[in-house]
Amino acid sequence: MKISLKSQRKKFKNSGHCTAYEYPLDDPDINGAVITLNGRYPENGCAVNEISKEMAYVIKGSGRVAIENKEFPINEGDIILIDPGEKYFWQGNMELFMPCTPAWSPNQHKIVK
Repeated sequence: MKISLKSQRKKFKNSGHCTAYEYPLDDPDINGAVITLNGRYPENGCAVNEISKEMAYVIKGSGRVAIENKEFPINEGDIILIDPGEKYFWQGNMELFMPCTPAWSPNQHKIVK
């Protein structure tokens, strides 16, 4: 069993519109973060995770996600699964819980056009 307390979370900013709180589990198979988005991420182009599946649960708020040039409205209570290699962007005002498997790391995450 592993637990990550709120006091252990690590804050980082992905952009001017996106703040993430990563909850360290020290597990190579899975990790999670709470994301606050007020605008668009990435600000231009798309993001792609080359290794991990990224799941997002909309805790509150609404917006849209574009995955491989298909846009979807998303609202509180929705779940989105993005497979490795899929290009995506988020836009809206929302809070998301995002677990990734295997565990997310910055070197597998790229911004592309």
